Amino acid sequence: MARLFRFLLRIATGLILLGLAVFALTYYFAARSLPDYTDTRSVAGLTAPIEIVRDTSNVPHVFGRTDADVYFGLGYAHAQDRMWQMTMLRRTVQGRLSELFGERTLPVDTLMRRLDLNGLARQSVSAQDAQTTEALEAYAAGVNAWLSVINEGARGRGAPEMWLFNHPIAPWQPADSIAILKLMALQLSSHIEDEVLRARVSIALPQERVRDILPDIPGSGIAALPDYAALVPGAAQLTDHASLGRAELGFMSPISPRTLAGASNAFAAGPERSAAGSTLLANDPHLGLSAPSTFYLARMELASGGVIGGTIPGVPVILTGRSTVLGWGVTASYMDDQDIFLEEVNPANANEYRGLDGQWLPFETRDSIINIKDQPGVTVRLNWTENGPVLTPDMFDLEAIRPPGHVTALGWTALTAEDTSMSSAIAIMQSQSIDEALIAAERFVAPSLNLTIADRNRVAMVMLGAMPRRDAAHDSQGRYPSLGYQPQNRWLGTLPFSANPSFVDPQGGVLGNTNNKIIDRPFPMHVSFDWGDSQRIERWRFLMQSREVHTRESFIEAQLDTVSYTARSLLPLIGADLWFTGDAAPEGTPERQRQRALSLLAAWNGEMNEHLPEPLIYAAWLRALQDRLIRDELGLLAREFTHVEPLFIERVYRDVGGASVWCDVIQSAPTETCTDMARLALDDALVWVAETYGPALESLRWGDAHEAVHDHQVLGDVPVIKWFVNIHQSTSGGDNTLQRGRTSGQDPTPFRNVHAAAYRGVYDFADPDSSVFVIPTGQSGHPLSRHYDDLGELWRRGEYVPMSLDPALARAGAVGVTRLAPATAQ
Repeated sequence: MARLFRFLLRIATGLILLGLAVFALTYYFAARSLPDYTDTRSVAGLTAPIEIVRDTSNVPHVFGRTDADVYFGLGYAHAQDRMWQMTMLRRTVQGRLSELFGERTLPVDTLMRRLDLNGLARQSVSAQDAQTTEALEAYAAGVNAWLSVINEGARGRGAPEMWLFNHPIAPWQPADSIAILKLMALQLSSHIEDEVLRARVSIALPQERVRDILPDIPGSGIAALPDYAALVPGAAQLTDHASLGRAELGFMSPISPRTLAGASNAFAAGPERSAAGSTLLANDPHLGLSAPSTFYLARMELASGGVIGGTIPGVPVILTGRSTVLGWGVTASYMDDQDIFLEEVNPANANEYRGLDGQWLPFETRDSIINIKDQPGVTVRLNWTENGPVLTPDMFDLEAIRPPGHVTALGWTALTAEDTSMSSAIAIMQSQSIDEALIAAERFVAPSLNLTIADRNRVAMVMLGAMPRRDAAHDSQGRYPSLGYQPQNRWLGTLPFSANPSFVDPQGGVLGNTNNKIIDRPFPMHVSFDWGDSQRIERWRFLMQSREVHTRESFIEAQLDTVSYTARSLLPLIGADLWFTGDAAPEGTPERQRQRALSLLAAWNGEMNEHLPEPLIYAAWLRALQDRLIRDELGLLAREFTHVEPLFIERVYRDVGGASVWCDVIQSAPTETCTDMARLALDDALVWVAETYGPALESLRWGDAHEAVHDHQVLGDVPVIKWFVNIHQSTSGGDNTLQRGRTSGQDPTPFRNVHAAAYRGVYDFADPDSSVFVIPTGQSGHPLSRHYDDLGELWRRGEYVPMSLDPALARAGAVGVTRLAPATAQ
């Protein structure tokens, strides 16, 4: 027995030692790619020595003799910290993910090849001005300099992920940066999905009910539309089917569901509304959460002055930030810059489609080969019409709205080879006044954004991006897919930049945007029928007008505000006949639980605080209520409505246009009232809450359900590894609060925070160096770096790091200084 014990002990010891050796070896190879921030080296591509000073938060401050050298330094810093992220962005837009991940990313690659954003970016390089061309080339040289360091110094293939998905990294090119900006445009737009969903709902419901479930933002200028079936021959015979959702693209998809498209807040106050007598500006772009974060903090010392703020790795621009004299912030504009065209295919020749004059035209066609890991390559035939690239019916649920004998083509302003958005962004960044920035903004094409600007004495906002010029007689006003061969549906080019809404020196001294409707003009000058917010703007307006003058602290308070205007306005409506009514109920009964929930909500101020139970009860109630209201009318189509639409609930409970009819269940004999629906939905919600989080309502925490999930896009689901690469945090806020934490809407965790501020910045031009900013993870994309998640807890708690352009402050306590010299100086 003793001999057996010693034998087993030796085996166990050997296995432990083997495991430790494997772990140590794995750690060694993974850690090899950690950059040394205190380094001196000679590199090719520089004209003079530069310094990259990393402050205590690992924000690189790049100093050089020329602008080109500074852009070189930014590229070097981006590559040091975010090489994997940059290569994935580039592979995504090139349609080359399947070379690493196999067949599961083939749908993504197919879509990107069809859109050809990468090819258009290559053609757009020649459209940039000289300043931008120099910046792009220098930035690419900086990225490639770090790649040379990796290759020459055996630096762990550049990122730990490369050990699992090893593939040669091609040199960075100027076109790659332009392509990533185009990819951002795709990520921020949801009008394809909006058009398809509205068409599907129109097939299922009469127009008055379509206006309920897909409500127009209040305001005039919206003309009535006919049914989709009346516009498109054959559409009446289409039958709805279970939505494909995101499964059509799946893993590594660059496209979010329509409910998770781009969002943001930006607001500014002029000197007359500032306690310190100069301007204030705050900005927090909202994007899908990930590890690492979408944004990367950086500072560049250019000939025009220092600039500091948020960058996108791969793009040599401060997209949101400040200089010594100017601050700028961006929000998703929701401009309708996309249209789906239904192209009739020649029944006698599938290679032709109907043109404007009825004549059959040949598709513009070419083949593209997608290489797939461990499998033969796939040849994809790419077709373009005069209206744009042809998309396959399995994308965006196009099959559900495509009549027989037709294909669908996409019209989109970003599909141009003359895209000067990069030149515009760099010129805005280097502007010395609002007037200069407005001139620079004219060249911006896509993505369409609202640019909020402040110099020391003035504030302004302008919509960036090319706006399609549509015919006033357009069949669907761009709200439905339309027939591409009808002349009234074709785009007539783009409108002049003067047509883009702008607001300069507002009379009240304060302006802002929460993705709300900002202008009320009739079609075709309308900008959009679909906007990203109808709720946050109300809370923002209250906070701005509640003070005569503002400070940096009041702007921070507004940026972090978690009070839900939606909860305050809807709860009195849906609970009007439930508050403090009914007989006493014994403990343990559903009636008693309902009374307890209503009592909690009656005393609640609408604050979506992570430590409170009321936000969870409220959110579960509203979700269950909308599901009960729409399930019988929409059937499987109800799956598309993953988030509560506040305007729909309000229309129903105020009976706007007879909308209370939604409360009656069609399939049941009794006539249900809206009070019945509210009571039943609350019971549904309480059962779900008890099963998921326990029956003790007072002990519930919103933060347990509203956990921010910064998951690694590739390794986030891999057992064991996910515990090292994913960052999860309990958070406050919700779908409709200024501190926005958009929920997933998907079971089994419908309230997980998956879309929130990817950057927060507040700039005070009375004391510019007191400005602050933060991102939700850390600067590094390396899971073994201490800077992988070190800013995340600050972000969660609503704290910031200094945003100073003082070189002395950057050097004080710096985590490292990298000195690079031209290779010829050796």
